[in-house]
Amino acid sequence: MTVTWEIKDGVATVRLDRPPVNALDIATQNRFREIAEEVGGREDVRAVVLWGGERVFAAGADVKEMQSMDHAAMALRVRALHACYDAVAGIPQPVVAAITGYALGGGCELALCADYRIAADTARLGQPEILLGLIPGAGGTQRLARLVGPSKAKDLIFTGRQVTAGEALRIGLVDRVVPAGEVYEAASAWAARLAAGPALALRAAKEAVDQGLETDLATGLAIERALFSGLFATEDRETGMRSFVEEGPGRARFR
Repeated sequence: MTVTWEIKDGVATVRLDRPPVNALDIATQNRFREIAEEVGGREDVRAVVLWGGERVFAAGADVKEMQSMDHAAMALRVRALHACYDAVAGIPQPVVAAITGYALGGGCELALCADYRIAADTARLGQPEILLGLIPGAGGTQRLARLVGPSKAKDLIFTGRQVTAGEALRIGLVDRVVPAGEVYEAASAWAARLAAGPALALRAAKEAVDQGLETDLATGLAIERALFSGLFATEDRETGMRSFVEEGPGRARFR
């Protein structure tokens, strides 16, 4: 299996394992979609870590595989490609990408599907598709621009250049940089902290932010109102408020 997953204490680690550089061929993309849908549908999964191993996150699509595809073949394939990445982005639980080595092309686009990105100080990220006479085709033109702004996104997409972890942090492409040997542990700690939190409220928060970004402010506020009021029907809300009144803030133990 090129993609596997395991769960421990509510945190699911989705592991990409296709040596030597975790190239994302069609079979791997399809497997990612299957696992994203499975993990996202499980109540015992409270947070998710995307992990490519100690050497590399994902160095992009399998270029040799794509080279044999003509326009007709890619026109048929691209919807399934987007469905894979949409499935990862649509995981309702909080998702953190643990980035080591290269996260390029499709690998960078995979990291963009996470809610939070922790990178090794030796990591390099980029969208080099322009160097192949292409543009990013798995959401990079859209998710990257929404994350770092259109000007910075165009710089990376137009030039195809790679950025260091330091520059990625400065422009907002990653959220935290740690020594290379600490990436997975840092990502797991971030996920574990959220796994102990109120699962339904975290899902609602993610849904409100993600859906709100896709619409106008008034519609986004309507989404927030519905999700906010809906949480008053949950046990987590009762637990959190009771703990606050009786014990003070930050002491609630959610089931």
